[in-house]
Amino acid sequence: MQKQGKDYTYDREKALADGIKEVASELRLIDAADFVAFIRTEQFANIGNLVSSSTELYFKPDTIKFGLSGDVNLQWGGTPSVSLDMEFHYMRVNVYFRLLLEALHAGIEIDYITFDEGSSDPDENTQRLVEAIASARLAPVRGPHAPQPSLDLAHRSA
Repeated sequence: MQKQGKDYTYDREKALADGIKEVASELRLIDAADFVAFIRTEQFANIGNLVSSSTELYFKPDTIKFGLSGDVNLQWGGTPSVSLDMEFHYMRVNVYFRLLLEALHAGIEIDYITFDEGSSDPDENTQRLVEAIASARLAPVRGPHAPQPSLDLAHRSA
């Protein structure tokens, strides 16, 4: 029986956000103008290479990929933001999500998630996601980076 009132999407977005915060921090080191140029000129392979380079320190190969689509929001006097469609595939858990990169924050918005042979209990499926993210990670890598900016969840439009 599914519990009433629980927001499973939020729990799953938080788990994914916690799992990939280092990747988001690495991607935020890239100049926003580069993302703008690559997205506007549809040079998606270049973005794919940037994503691969940013994930290889933290995740097993091919677990996190660029989803070949993105968007930029540039307004005069506003803060630029870059939105990248991303994919996570591991342990028969498949997540299609949007990664939002801004000057001081990053966020996650899950578009679609599947659990091959998933449980009828959403809590068990959420735990499978947490376990898949943990298992897909490489041993923690610590370097001379400054403390990581926060990874806030993007607000979903209802």
